[in-house]
Amino acid sequence: MNLKEQIQEDMKAAMRAKDSARLSTIRMLLAAVKQKEVDERIELDDAAVIGVVDKLIKQRKDAQAQYAQAGRSDLADKEAAEIVVLEAYLPQRLTDAEIEAEVARLVQETGATGPADMGKVMAAAKARLAGKADMGQVSAAVKRALSNRLPSQAP
Repeated sequence: MNLKEQIQEDMKAAMRAKDSARLSTIRMLLAAVKQKEVDERIELDDAAVIGVVDKLIKQRKDAQAQYAQAGRSDLADKEAAEIVVLEAYLPQRLTDAEIEAEVARLVQETGATGPADMGKVMAAAKARLAGKADMGQVSAAVKRALSNRLPSQAP
């Protein structure tokens, strides 16, 4: 069973359990997946669905921060609950140490020599780490790795 089918099964289970909060979050996720499929005229695979989930989680985190800043804890709590539901569809996240190690490997593989090569490393990181790590953390790790790397250290 692929990820999209699993999400649809979870929607049916939420309907049966009359779990309206979970149901609305899953419906929102399925709508976003369907919208991307229609826009790009393709059938999304698991990696693309994970990308959609990641994007929705990022949106929820941004909204949660804005609601908390505005003193709307009720809406911030709703966003937090949606994040919990969405995170269930992501693969196990990498730890900070694993992200650092993967970034170091990518820097070596791409032959990056300094901050000017950030785009090249991030493109490779996005392909390899999408859904496995928060890309904000990956970006920070790439910046640290490249700022510590002088042209004389290049392979």
